[in-house]
Amino acid sequence: MIQFNLLPDIKLEYLKAERNRRIVISVSALVTIAAVLLVAGLFSYTQVQKSQINKLNSDIKHQGSVLSSQANINSILTIQNQIQTLTSLHEQEPNVTNLSTYLYQIIPITTSLSSLAVDFNADTMIMSGNADSLVTINQLVDSLKFATYSIKGVAGSKPAFSNVVLADFGLTNNVASFTINLSFDPTLFNNTETVTLNVPSKVTTRSQIDQPITLFNQPSTSGVKG
Repeated sequence: MIQFNLLPDIKLEYLKAERNRRIVISVSALVTIAAVLLVAGLFSYTQVQKSQINKLNSDIKHQGSVLSSQANINSILTIQNQIQTLTSLHEQEPNVTNLSTYLYQIIPITTSLSSLAVDFNADTMIMSGNADSLVTINQLVDSLKFATYSIKGVAGSKPAFSNVVLADFGLTNNVASFTINLSFDPTLFNNTETVTLNVPSKVTTRSQIDQPITLFNQPSTSGVKG
């Protein structure tokens, strides 16, 4: 009769199970500790954030009470708001001062204006005047048609005027009269840009001889519409 002693195998299984149990317990303990630390960190962060929010709310209330105690605070704030809008309002307005510069660059020296009407809403202009000859008037029309403008810091140039039409002309006692209708690019009067008008050098203008020769031949009846 043959007998087998199974005790050693059972003992080995028992020792293996004990080792696995200790590993599981150790891993569980580490996970638990990590979870506790994470919860503690989140709790501390939440408390710090809550404290900062409370402090900010307290500062806002304090500053609000200080402002409320100022005399005429509503009037002061209203004036400040209006001042802040002045810049944007100014930028939206056309730079009318550019008009005289452009006219001195465009109008020939032998030509004078009797009237000038500018509509900045429709971007149109009507000019009337006298010249020494019909040839000069035609040169003026060509100068308007081929004039361009450039913006500082921006490459290239664009036409300054369009729809240039010699609406009326005549010749009386060797004096030529004219009326020219045209449209202009509103960028020419943009307050936020530095614009340079480029006029073809076909005729001599007041700007070329650098002399303040009278542009209008009689008290101006020009109208500038905003």
